[in-house]
Amino acid sequence: MARNGDLFGNAARNELPARPGRQAVALQKGRSPNHETPGELGYTAASIEVLEGLEPVRRRPGMYIGGTGETALHHLFAEVLDNAMDEAVAGHASFIDVRYEASGFLNVTDNGRGFPIDPHPKFPKKSALEVVMTTLHAGGKFDQKTYQTSGGLHGVGISVVNALSECLEVEVARSQTLYRQLFERGHPKTPLEKLGKVQNRRGTSVRFKPDERIFGKGANFKPERLFKMARAKAYLFGGVEIRWHCAPEWIEPNAGIPADAVFRFPGGLKDCLLQDIEDKDLVTDQIFAGRVEKQGGHGSLEWAMAWLAFDDGFVHSYCNTIPTPDGGTHETGLRAALARGLKDHAERIGLAKRAAAVTGDDVMASCAAMVSVFLREPEFQGQNKGRLLTNEAARIVEGTLRDAFDHWLAASPSHAAKLLDWTIERAEERLRRRAEKDVARKTATRKLRLPGKLADCANNSSQGSELFIVEGDSAGGSAKQARDRANQAVLPLRGKILNVASATRDKLAGNQQLNDLVQALGCGTGAYYKEQDLRYEKIIIMTDADVDGAHIASLLITFFFRETPKLVEAGHLYLAVPPLYRLTQGARQVYARDDAHRDLLIAKTLTGKAKIEISRFKGLGEMLPAQLKETTMDPKRRGLLRVVVLAEDREGTANSVERLMGNRPEARFAFIQEHAAFATAAELVVV
Repeated sequence: MARNGDLFGNAARNELPARPGRQAVALQKGRSPNHETPGELGYTAASIEVLEGLEPVRRRPGMYIGGTGETALHHLFAEVLDNAMDEAVAGHASFIDVRYEASGFLNVTDNGRGFPIDPHPKFPKKSALEVVMTTLHAGGKFDQKTYQTSGGLHGVGISVVNALSECLEVEVARSQTLYRQLFERGHPKTPLEKLGKVQNRRGTSVRFKPDERIFGKGANFKPERLFKMARAKAYLFGGVEIRWHCAPEWIEPNAGIPADAVFRFPGGLKDCLLQDIEDKDLVTDQIFAGRVEKQGGHGSLEWAMAWLAFDDGFVHSYCNTIPTPDGGTHETGLRAALARGLKDHAERIGLAKRAAAVTGDDVMASCAAMVSVFLREPEFQGQNKGRLLTNEAARIVEGTLRDAFDHWLAASPSHAAKLLDWTIERAEERLRRRAEKDVARKTATRKLRLPGKLADCANNSSQGSELFIVEGDSAGGSAKQARDRANQAVLPLRGKILNVASATRDKLAGNQQLNDLVQALGCGTGAYYKEQDLRYEKIIIMTDADVDGAHIASLLITFFFRETPKLVEAGHLYLAVPPLYRLTQGARQVYARDDAHRDLLIAKTLTGKAKIEISRFKGLGEMLPAQLKETTMDPKRRGLLRVVVLAEDREGTANSVERLMGNRPEARFAFIQEHAAFATAAELVVV
């Protein structure tokens, strides 16, 4: 065992003597053995530094804006813009002008009330403007008299901008009089100047340039980011007009932003969401959007959301027009309202059992949502206000959204049914993936548990590897002997698989063959499909070259089209082309795919008077492994058909699959009647 002190090293033993000796007693009395040590002489009252004014901001900018990088730099613009927006939300300003000048200065002007310029009661020698610009925790938003709701809470924002600016200029127009004061790195450069009378002008203008000593030489604003931030504010408050101007020399070629623009969006968040999800496929094409105004603005809520069919969802949330990228209590209320509302709807229509497993994660997985709430004195995490902490926000959002969501679902039964089915599918897929992970954790190698009948290949990479899906153990046995073990895997299935186009989700979840297939693929299904997890580059359906084989192939193609559409779109799915006949003439032997190919070979390839022996394969299991390899599995000699879905006809293909494979037999009967003249017993129609 280590000696006492060895746990901490030699230094620890030196610091912890066994018993206090003469030196230790002297130290306890405040004296060193020599009365004073060099360290004590250097550490005096003069070592205690007191930072005054805005000096703490310049010494430690990360405490106030999160660092000195690009995000922190643009936070300066957000602070100034938020002040102007507070005037607009309070009803005192109708427009905000944002100008990025060629000199590198950024100018934000509003037509609000104008900042107070009279002497401050506590500092009679300074104007209120100078006090706010040079003092931390000074502002007009600590009570609810000046602003009922606002984004500024701590009285820190504009003074931080001043502290971190090389130069800052404020102009205030009040009572038809224009005032101006200049600041340099947080300190007043000039007193408050009265410039004279002005007509038809009021409000505040803040013009500033970030300090290169803080942000580094050449640190400039990004016009694209400024443009998006300004436009987002206009979406958040439909009653404001934001005017944008950027000096052309700042705009890079192909940046996609104009030098001049005007943002005004009466539709608010709905307009913004429609722009964000433009050209994306939706589960239901109806947007769930609304706005509830509360008296005094406290608790006012606006929302817009849609569910994406082939993309991951997102949530953009705001409080008092402040973006909250880290979420918070308002997003908690949003998730709870949607999950409970959807489960209540399922109970009303008799599907409570199916929806029992649905959670907020399932509802939000593909939900593109925007939510904006206005609160009095909200509580944020940190000066950057990235996360809302106000508990009341969850109650307000959940209560308001719950009623609105219930009405929306009841008013649109078809849209509600689509959304419910979609969400239940997400829940079932989540549970299936969780079960797979639980199994994986129990294995010593932590690899994916593979079906027992799968003969996997040695290649650990998906690149160059192939999975052959065959019908029955007999065909599986031949295929396993014929394969190249290095890169070819074989999964035998027992007969015809479940028709996923007409089966319920419960049957899908309980079907062992489909579960084995999903496990072998490793990539998940539906919205949880991950291309990088696919274990094979080629998925090859290898069934008998007869009508039964064609039916099994059709069922498998339907499965892949409905459950893993991205796998098909990426070009991973193939059909093998095994022969139906073997033709022998003397020492010569050839294979025919079907009747037509057999007749063609007899007429043009097998010539002469020698007798031709024709053997018909009843199935792949009848073929010798060498024959199966030669005709169907050897990449050098085989033929493969790639299954593709034309992008321009995705909807038409989906309709055809539903018509031919769905649970409406009358639709299939009509198809047979329409195409009876063209059908033959040996045809394989690939949808």
